[in-house]
Amino acid sequence: MSRLDIILSAALTLSVLLNIGLLVYARSAIIRIISVSEEMGDLQAMVEAFTGHLKAIYELEMFYGDQTLQGLLEHALSFNEYMYTFEDIISLTEEPPEENQEETIDDEEPEEENPT
Repeated sequence: MSRLDIILSAALTLSVLLNIGLLVYARSAIIRIISVSEEMGDLQAMVEAFTGHLKAIYELEMFYGDQTLQGLLEHALSFNEYMYTFEDIISLTEEPPEENQEETIDDEEPEEENPT
């Protein structure tokens, strides 16, 4: 075995090991990103539910105009808007909506009721 063969074999072995290491790292990074995406989707749903509930409470007659609730509602709304900046990450785990959904139109006329 010549010196060139040894160098090429060592370079090939090193390259294969680096590629395997890169694949393992990429796989673990993707798994972590998907996990974060799912958690952020859950967090966004919770914030939306909280904001809706807080808005419903604020609109009750006994709490309408309360400055503390108004401030809390404004803060919840701004936090909810901020969560939409992460929509790209959240949408990683959501299934895309079907774009070609067509409603079936029934061309038949409705049956008339015949009293007998």
